[in-house]
Amino acid sequence: MSAATLETLYVVNVGRSLPFVVLLIALIPLTRIIVGTTLGSSAAVVPITIGAIPFFARIVENALDEVNKGRIEAIVSMGGSGWHVVSKVLLPEALPALLAGMTLTLVMLIGFSSMAGVIGGGGLGDLAIRYGYQRFNQPVMIGTVVVLILLVQAVQMVGDRLVRRLAYRR
Repeated sequence: MSAATLETLYVVNVGRSLPFVVLLIALIPLTRIIVGTTLGSSAAVVPITIGAIPFFARIVENALDEVNKGRIEAIVSMGGSGWHVVSKVLLPEALPALLAGMTLTLVMLIGFSSMAGVIGGGGLGDLAIRYGYQRFNQPVMIGTVVVLILLVQAVQMVGDRLVRRLAYRR
């Protein structure tokens, strides 16, 4: 492995190892620089994005590693360019795994956006914290939990169905 690849792996691993709530707080100065505020839904976008990138990068890496190396070698030996390898082998072969990874990332983003309620990030997390937890309103807490569960289940079911459809075509 090259030094650049190892450095990238370290950055991805550091990003994945931080608990999201800690990342939310640690990125407050950067969020203020980028967005101009540290509260609200626009401020929540920065840590959510920075938290999701290393996670999805690892998923893409794993999906591409699963592609049969023989197919890549066959394209290269027939004079295929790097673009041919990517467009004709890597993406089509890894597409079901990439779609499964996107589904997993989307479910994780729903969780991240809920945790962003800690910094007033809006959405269901903010509703649960302000009106459920802080005001001891049990029905609001239960309602937000139910909505989050239904949302995650819907996203997961659609993603799983698409992955099965793509995997069946191959």
